[in-house]
Amino acid sequence: MQSWVSTSGAALLRDDAADWAARLAAAQSRQLREVQPTQLASWQALIHLLQPALRQAGASRWTVLLEYDLLRLEKRIDAILLTDRAILVIEFKHNAATWLPQDAAQVEDYALDVYDFHAGSREHPVVPILVASDAPARPASLPLLWHGVTPVLQSNAAGLASLLQDLQAAIPAPARPLDAAVWTSAPYRPVPTIVEAAQRLFDRHGVEDIAAARADAANLGRTTAAIRRAIAEARQKRRRLVVFVTGIPGAGKTLCGLNLVFGAAAEAGAAFLTGNAPLVAVLRGALERDAAARQGRGSRQPRREARTLLQNVHRFLEHHIRAADQVPHEHVVVFDEAQRAWDAAQAGRDTRRRRSILSDSEPAHMLEIMGRAADWSVIVALIGNGQEINTGEAGLAEWGRVIASSGGRWQAVAAPCVLGAAEPAQRLVEAQPSWLALDPELDLTVPIRSVHHDHAALWVDAVLNDQPEKAAAIAGRGDLPFRLTRDLAALRAALRHRARGLRRAGLVCSAKAKRLRAEGLGAQLHGADDEVVNWFLRRWPDIRASDALEVCATEYACQGLELDLVGLAWGGDFVRRGGCWQARRFAGNRWTTVGQDETRRHIRNTYRVLLTRARYETLIFVPAGSTGDATRPIAEADAIARYLLACGLPPLEAMPDAAPFPPPLLAGHDLAPA
Repeated sequence: MQSWVSTSGAALLRDDAADWAARLAAAQSRQLREVQPTQLASWQALIHLLQPALRQAGASRWTVLLEYDLLRLEKRIDAILLTDRAILVIEFKHNAATWLPQDAAQVEDYALDVYDFHAGSREHPVVPILVASDAPARPASLPLLWHGVTPVLQSNAAGLASLLQDLQAAIPAPARPLDAAVWTSAPYRPVPTIVEAAQRLFDRHGVEDIAAARADAANLGRTTAAIRRAIAEARQKRRRLVVFVTGIPGAGKTLCGLNLVFGAAAEAGAAFLTGNAPLVAVLRGALERDAAARQGRGSRQPRREARTLLQNVHRFLEHHIRAADQVPHEHVVVFDEAQRAWDAAQAGRDTRRRRSILSDSEPAHMLEIMGRAADWSVIVALIGNGQEINTGEAGLAEWGRVIASSGGRWQAVAAPCVLGAAEPAQRLVEAQPSWLALDPELDLTVPIRSVHHDHAALWVDAVLNDQPEKAAAIAGRGDLPFRLTRDLAALRAALRHRARGLRRAGLVCSAKAKRLRAEGLGAQLHGADDEVVNWFLRRWPDIRASDALEVCATEYACQGLELDLVGLAWGGDFVRRGGCWQARRFAGNRWTTVGQDETRRHIRNTYRVLLTRARYETLIFVPAGSTGDATRPIAEADAIARYLLACGLPPLEAMPDAAPFPPPLLAGHDLAPA
């Protein structure tokens, strides 16, 4: 992360504002961007604002960074001031007569980004400051200034100098002063959301630019390199190859796949295929809107590009089955969530909306279609461990069966873990056959979705596998990103309080949790394209947005996608009975126990999906139950809560009084297609 200008306070005071504006204009020109007169005027106004403020604050030894790039957000911070004790993040609104809520959310989001992803920002306060140049004066009320991101401070142009003086006096001198040279050279490694990643990759950036927030997540780069090696070898030796990429939830499998299709070194003609219709709809919607708005392109061309590169796998298969003599133009396809490909029985089943023309399993059809190429072809199969949630999902074993029966036409490469999975459906084969090569770098083991917590997925696994002692030991490492509440109003209030800046919150629940209706959570988002796009991309006060906290997304709507903060409503479909989890289905007016192993596994995996959707924190709501409702017994709800507490889940802290609704975030932050 770099600024366009980095200088000392003394140097900024020495030179004319027009000179500094010219340097910023030159930096923008080097990026082949036209400099507008209004931008030049804004820069000069910013320098005119900073110079007397720094002079009055005695800030000649501070470091001033102008136009500071935030790679994850594709934004720039107007100015960062590095004192000996704090990082001041300044957003300047030229000619603004008031402080708008969306501007405050913007600068707070910048400060959160600096704190979360810049390695030099953890030991000193990060202070977001919103300056509306022409706003009326108001007395400054400083919050507690400690490590982390403070609330947003507001100032006008005339009051900035005194605010800087007050801040410097109020922040205690640290035992180890902030070293500006060390700070500016410290790494900035942002973790993008899947939507942000797709937008950057669609604009031809490389995954290396956006890969990880921790050094150990270099695992992602190694896996990407291993995939490219396998593709290059298949091309050179004219082979048909399936590359299996395995990994825990949130480890970056989809990011790897998107990089192959969209990134700076994308495979020519590659396509990203998925049966996850909500993922396709949300990514297409975000890409179309982003390309049209940010790149200044009309909506039709980005829409065509997005639909070519992001395809529904079911429609891909149907098209090529109908066109039996047609060779796909793609030599490389990425099959997202390939473990969810349908087996032969499910693939051949008609639905209410469509008559099936498939005669075999989806993996078998995929090998036949991609095998039509006379020279070479590669299927990159992304495999999510323990995420099968539908009847008829074939799992990894079906891929092994069809490759083995291809008569040597197809080979595969995968990590060794495909041989030793506990679940039979998650094992490619029982022992290594001649057609399978092993490469340990094809397994992603480091979670990158959870920004600060690399042990969240391990805790979830222990909780769902009836291992409370193991879960409690993991929780004992500290700072577990989960909390428990029995109060729905407290859940909503806490989500709104924690969703600082532009962070997105939302409610999720199991599609089978039918009695959450009695708690006022009967509205569920299952997967209709427009509804899902609106839920994930629009912002409050649009009531269709996730952060309205009205509609719960089910596992079918949110698998493969993510939120910053999640409120999970626990349902009666997964309860404690006899010291272990019991899966149930609601029929008529009562719960019935699920007997089939596959269905029990799907319900357990549903909660795995729901518990791993958050980038920052998941707040779990277990209803209190009711004495007068046999479908919601109090003892049953209490048993779930007791078990989660025994697993080390901390209770939700008491909340300070907060506004019932967050400020509006529509202006400039609504990403849904118009």
